[in-house]
Amino acid sequence: MNILNTIRNALKAAGLDIGSGSLRGVRDNIRSALASSGLGREPRTQADQALDRVAAPGQFVRRTHSTAVGSRDHWLYIPACQAGQRAKPLPLVVMLHGCTQSADDFAVGTQMNRLADQHGFLVLYPEQAASANAARCWNWFRAEDQVRQGGEPELIVGMVQAVVAEHGVDPQRIFVAGLSAGAAMAVILGETYPEWFAAVGAHSGLPYAAAHDIPSAMAAMKGRPVMGHAHLPGTAHDPRRPATQAVPVIVFHGDRDHTVQPGNGAQIAEQAVRAHARKAGASGLTTVTEQGSSGTRRHTRTLHTDASGRPCVEVWTLHGAGHAWSGGDAAGSFTDRDGPNASVEMLRFFLAQTHAPS
Repeated sequence: MNILNTIRNALKAAGLDIGSGSLRGVRDNIRSALASSGLGREPRTQADQALDRVAAPGQFVRRTHSTAVGSRDHWLYIPACQAGQRAKPLPLVVMLHGCTQSADDFAVGTQMNRLADQHGFLVLYPEQAASANAARCWNWFRAEDQVRQGGEPELIVGMVQAVVAEHGVDPQRIFVAGLSAGAAMAVILGETYPEWFAAVGAHSGLPYAAAHDIPSAMAAMKGRPVMGHAHLPGTAHDPRRPATQAVPVIVFHGDRDHTVQPGNGAQIAEQAVRAHARKAGASGLTTVTEQGSSGTRRHTRTLHTDASGRPCVEVWTLHGAGHAWSGGDAAGSFTDRDGPNASVEMLRFFLAQTHAPS
């Protein structure tokens, strides 16, 4: 069992609540709850390690957002900012977890809260409900959740709007990133709400409109043709539903990913490059590819920039990596400690976007 779920269940059994405030502030209660639940010394040690990773100096607040579209819980990380940072609107990074994950699990694995304290930005973690998807996947494969109104994109943007209204977020520096199903939904948000998101980060995800139901989703994940077509519907190969919005995108994908085949990451990049090329017109895009390594993991990095030098599309192919967040913390699920730190690199790409969203 994931250690954070162990903590939550132990607290619930003891009548304790960590729904809001700093996790660091309830550590003693957690230790007592774990002890009273019969968990021994080793689980307590694991719990302390997990808390050390997620309970950065700021506040981690759990809330519920309800609209006519539906209701979802979400976590908001409010960083411990310096006085100078608080004097100006802060950026916001929206983090969408993958299937079977939770918001707090994703926070631990990506360590985005730590980066928020270092650089001064808010982090919003929407959480999928089991009632909406039994595996807690974002429903990226349903037609009604690939459009602007009436589905999960509208629900997630509603959470963003609430955070902006309450915390005075910089509207030109709102970004969204995700893993797997969360990455696929992040791509959808960039396409359906380009005025809200200045950039998209997709780790081990799928391109816009890659599927329309569960069977086509499974085929898309495996990189197989769908319904007799030579290419996946909704990709740049199939003009029926292309991505049209020139939103900057950074893509991470392992070339040994057997859950979501790496061709999907390439298709995300291809959709984005085509959209940006149309916007650039005659000036076109400049492409540079480099090889590198981090720890024991080799990677290929390809960067597409516009005439002004602004990064438009950046692609990291992780050689030998599977379906996991690169450079992530082992206390979270679906993480790979080897390789470049995807959180750090995505944040760098995000903060380099100095223009308003398209």
